[in-house]
Amino acid sequence: MVVEEIMTKDPTTVDAAAAIRDVISVLFELDVRHLPVVDGKTLVGIISDRDVRAFLAPTIVELENPEEIAQRLLQPIGSVMSSDVLSVDAEMELSDLVDLMLDHKVGAVPVVDPESDELVGIVSYVDVLRAAQDKL
Repeated sequence: MVVEEIMTKDPTTVDAAAAIRDVISVLFELDVRHLPVVDGKTLVGIISDRDVRAFLAPTIVELENPEEIAQRLLQPIGSVMSSDVLSVDAEMELSDLVDLMLDHKVGAVPVVDPESDELVGIVSYVDVLRAAQDKL
């Protein structure tokens, strides 16, 4: 089995210039834990709910200054995202992807076209578990 068989094709993405507040809304609305960050169609990063929690933790302590919190939430997601993104090719064997996810301790991996570097999909641990369940 290869990655293309289980990946979510054409996933929802966010632009690197999008406000953190807007990206948080997208994460909650879609009920997902990871969003690829793009510049046009090119993958430039990934944002996770964990990244957002790490960003918000110090902000919560400062609740007495709501204006400062609002300003911080207007920062671009590019300032919080992980830019050193692990990505894979759609033809990668699923077993190799699982090894990669375990080795790097990541919950989702963007899938890019090796010729254009454009984002074509994403695979999360949930996708892998669904594929495994289908084989049980």
